[in-house]
Amino acid sequence: MTLTSSNAAFIFDPNLSNYQLSETHPFKPLRLELTRELLQEVGLLTPAQELPLRMIQEDLLLQVHSRAFVEMVKRVSYGHEAEDAFLYGLGTSDNPIFMGMHDAILRVCAATHTAVDAVASGSVLRALNAAGGLHHALKDKASGFCVYNDLAIGIHHAVNTYGLRVAYLDIDAHHGDGVQWLFYDNPNVMTISLHESGQYLFPGTGHTYELGKGAGRGLSVNVPLEPFTEDDSFLHCFDTVVPKALEFFQPDVLVLQAGADMHRFDPLADLSLSMAGLLATYERVSALADRFCGGRLVATGGGGYDTFRTVPRAWALLWAVVSRQDVPSVVPVSWREQWQAQSPVPLPETFMDEPWEATPRRAEISSHNHAVAERVLSSLAPIWQELQQHAPS
Repeated sequence: MTLTSSNAAFIFDPNLSNYQLSETHPFKPLRLELTRELLQEVGLLTPAQELPLRMIQEDLLLQVHSRAFVEMVKRVSYGHEAEDAFLYGLGTSDNPIFMGMHDAILRVCAATHTAVDAVASGSVLRALNAAGGLHHALKDKASGFCVYNDLAIGIHHAVNTYGLRVAYLDIDAHHGDGVQWLFYDNPNVMTISLHESGQYLFPGTGHTYELGKGAGRGLSVNVPLEPFTEDDSFLHCFDTVVPKALEFFQPDVLVLQAGADMHRFDPLADLSLSMAGLLATYERVSALADRFCGGRLVATGGGGYDTFRTVPRAWALLWAVVSRQDVPSVVPVSWREQWQAQSPVPLPETFMDEPWEATPRRAEISSHNHAVAERVLSSLAPIWQELQQHAPS
């Protein structure tokens, strides 16, 4: 298959969705299949747009994860007992051990690595790995449904192989802690996260005072939001902080973690965005990639636990924006009939949501969020100014 820089690639491999953490676990890799089939039904994804992943060697894991951690994951993945696996975050309710775990998540990492390499090399302008976005995985510990950090592996590749400056933008309801900590002192990576406040939601991080350290000071940007934040307030905070952060950093490529769990229907978080709000966010990200990165954009999935009703619609909209195609309006009857029996809730007929009542305390929540966004900028502005003064001419 020949791809040019004028189009976008949808990374796909059937094995990316062919595993499960456990039968009752809320993280469902099936989301990729649901999204892909919905895109095919609405005519937004053709075989020519799909890019097969290229597997990576295990040594790439060691660029962001400790050897002891990787060896432990491999050990338990192949059925060997390990009494101290819990020290590495394995065997918990969040990260249960399952057969073939190492190989399954390595494949997810390979898909994100493929997406980043395709964009960084110039073979495509944009790429989406909906199966990726495992942003909680730490250097030596699995966390929050995430074993290996595919995003960090991809970003490391862009920085160290291609010499690019990477802006990582995380709009998942949960703070992108793993990516932040892995690049906390790296001057070539800016991490930006808009998320439900860690005062209320896992992982309990992402405070405004987490600004980076050493050579990375001023490059960690966090906007913790109040529960029940709605579209207008989220977009106001986005517009207040994100363009200014990118204008200072001047990235070469933008990497987006597009968790769909900030939608009102999500059962594991308490933000209250609608599909219209998600779409408006994706459109802003696309415009910022055009403005600062020559259009270069890598997107992944992430959180999203309203598996059938919300996630496929959200990521189909994401792909439409990433690939610069018309946004669909109607969810095809054929897709709904195929999946309704498995869905615990009725599947919607349209991509946009039916109207719902405003969240109580809307004004109070918005006022708090806007003050947080301003506080973030007031903390970062003097750091950015100092860095600019000392930057080589």
